[in-house]
Amino acid sequence: MILPIVAYGDVILKKEAKEIEKDYPNLDKLIENMYETMYAAEGVGLAAPQIGKSIRLFIVDADPFSEDEPALKGFKKTFINPIIIEEEGKEWGFNEGCLSIPGIRENVNRKPKIVIEYYDENFNLVEEEYEGLAARVIQHEYDHIEGVLFTDHINPLKKQLLKSRLNNISKGNVKVPYRMKFPKS
Repeated sequence: MILPIVAYGDVILKKEAKEIEKDYPNLDKLIENMYETMYAAEGVGLAAPQIGKSIRLFIVDADPFSEDEPALKGFKKTFINPIIIEEEGKEWGFNEGCLSIPGIRENVNRKPKIVIEYYDENFNLVEEEYEGLAARVIQHEYDHIEGVLFTDHINPLKKQLLKSRLNNISKGNVKVPYRMKFPKS
């Protein structure tokens, strides 16, 4: 089932999400719905807060980036209760966007390499290292469960210049090809 994506301005996007247990109700169905929602919106990642659930869960499928970074071919993962243990390297900028903030893209600096511990969809504990675009996509989604948006990483002056566009998104004054839930509409 395709779920509506929560738009910028909703308080849930600014809250630190809670960990979940293995017996979280209908977890398999929720994950399935999240993938369906992400694909329908043509995204490469989706965090539970973006569908109105303040839990530490996000999914990624970075396959669309595989043309530029072949290692991302088939890179599809579910992250439950993740913790980024380490971020290292010289920060590099990349133009990011977000399904909750449609129509706005900005350069965001992030570390190129991460080590993350998480539970997969079968609740197996995993620790892995990622770099490049894979690390970036994971960091972006991880920020969501920490209550951080990519706009929080940009220069305050630049954010001020985006203020009216961000307010329009909150009010639903934006055209999007997918279902959204607007906090001020």
